[in-house]
Amino acid sequence: MSSHAFAETSEGLPVDRCPFMPVFGPPQVMFEHGSGTELWDIDGKRYLDFLGGLAVIGLGHSHPAVAEAIAAQASTLMHVSNLFANPVATETAILVNDVMREATGCDGQVFFCNSGAEANEAALKLARKFGGRGRHVVVSALGSFHGRTLATLAATGQPAKHEPFFPMPDGFRHVPFGDLGALAASIDPSVSAVLIEPVQGEGGVNPATKEYFQGIRALCDERGMLMIVDEIQTGYGRTGRWFGFEHFDVVPDVVTMAKALGNGFPIGACWAKTDVAAVFQPGDHGSTYSGTAIATAAARAVIQEMRRIDAPALARRQGARLAEGLAALAGVASVRGLGLLIAAELDPGVDAKAVYTALLDLGLVTNAVTPTALRFAPPLTVTDAQIDEALGMVTQALATVTGALGPATQTTVA
Repeated sequence: MSSHAFAETSEGLPVDRCPFMPVFGPPQVMFEHGSGTELWDIDGKRYLDFLGGLAVIGLGHSHPAVAEAIAAQASTLMHVSNLFANPVATETAILVNDVMREATGCDGQVFFCNSGAEANEAALKLARKFGGRGRHVVVSALGSFHGRTLATLAATGQPAKHEPFFPMPDGFRHVPFGDLGALAASIDPSVSAVLIEPVQGEGGVNPATKEYFQGIRALCDERGMLMIVDEIQTGYGRTGRWFGFEHFDVVPDVVTMAKALGNGFPIGACWAKTDVAAVFQPGDHGSTYSGTAIATAAARAVIQEMRRIDAPALARRQGARLAEGLAALAGVASVRGLGLLIAAELDPGVDAKAVYTALLDLGLVTNAVTPTALRFAPPLTVTDAQIDEALGMVTQALATVTGALGPATQTTVA
């Protein structure tokens, strides 16, 4: 671990205090450059990135196709206002809809933005406009995570995160994840939509079930509500399908996406079926940087490259290898997830944060997604050799933290 993440900048200039607002806590490493699944800090130490920038770097760091697209667009046209069109955003919206049509069988329309939180903000406003005055409530799950803006934080089912920011915006209800009966009981005439993740990423990498998602779809159909699926962490191949909802044989009305869509360049999107998107009228929503040419150039390159390499198939194959390897390790009680979004639940009494710290010292980037579980979300392009190297480091870190070996257990990763 770098002992001086803020002792100097990468240019060697002294920094006597952290220049950032203290919302992320003190950084433990300052990374300088990356390639594929590898990162190097300012001391030249090599790491394997098995967090992928929180499931963002689906194609790996500094991917040539994405870097070249950004560079070419930067010297051509970066931005015009939304009073005008640009060909790159238009082509990228068509590509997003093409992927969504394959996943849903439906055509739709896209709103581009800068982040997952903004994509969910667009979806929440769309739900309110769809429902009409007095039908504005959105129901989401406990343990969910939908963003850090006030509305998306209110939709997030983690009350501890609400506490410092009361009063929260109204119009949000939370029910236990996976409990269809509790969801049904929460519905009244004021509810316009259900917002749900196929895998609760920040909540601990908790996959939904087919029965649960199909039950939500049936309930939304019965009550005339929108089914909004948050694919911000799960979208674009991460789970072994283009989108997580595809595992459950349902068709959402609205899908939000970000993270992997730009492979590190900030971009998000809200897609809705054409008839649902039509409730928005000029002036209802917007963003200065919606559909900016530079961001959509990155997204276009990502989608094209993911199609070329069949990214979902890579996630299925490499996810199975990683999950099986983790499940065989002493100190791992179970493994859960979909594709290459995986959590290793540790044996009782093993502190995930201590294991995370030991792994970082060894040169493996993960995170303690709960006090008892580690999250793994490496690039979809991770190699067999890199997975094996990472498993060796996890073995060493667990032995260091636990000081003992125990029996391996099962995996529940699809």
